[in-house]
Amino acid sequence: MGKIVMSDNVSLDGVVQDPAGDEGFRVGGWVGVIAGRPELAKFTLDEALGTEALLLGRRSYEWLAARWPSRSGELADRLNSLPKFVVSSSLAHPAWNNSTVLKGDVLNEVSTLKQHIDGDIVIAGSFQLVRTLIEHDLVDELRLKIFPVALVVGERLFSETSDKKPMRLLDTQTLEGGIAYLTYQSVRDA
Repeated sequence: MGKIVMSDNVSLDGVVQDPAGDEGFRVGGWVGVIAGRPELAKFTLDEALGTEALLLGRRSYEWLAARWPSRSGELADRLNSLPKFVVSSSLAHPAWNNSTVLKGDVLNEVSTLKQHIDGDIVIAGSFQLVRTLIEHDLVDELRLKIFPVALVVGERLFSETSDKKPMRLLDTQTLEGGIAYLTYQSVRDA
């Protein structure tokens, strides 16, 4: 059975909007250049190597699909070869290889995906999808790279939920540049 893993870059105050600075957000670009940070680049590669499939919302898919197919190297090779599942009601013909559009009910589609893929199904970006899956207890693990910056404005990872969502801390690490890497497991019997 698969495990849904949300992996994202987050500011100290929970903002996930425009970490690369490509969306025109006033305070976007707060992550900086990951390739220039060897330890963070290694974390990114290691996670990709341990991933069995990517699960993405349409906007995150389109952002990644516009960048990775033309790149080379071990990370690009891994991301380009992974199966990619895109939750979208409007995307008809995904161009990035190994991509499948999930058009039905998102909860049923993701539950079915978990039954058919053995291993980590990683969600990158896609904060609207993440919010939906957290609300319905379908996210099994959170991997947060918390950058030492407070943005005060912007879309936050977590939104209002119908009930508390307890998590168990599995691991903490400090990466170069004061980045905290936290891994949490969803606690469903709390």
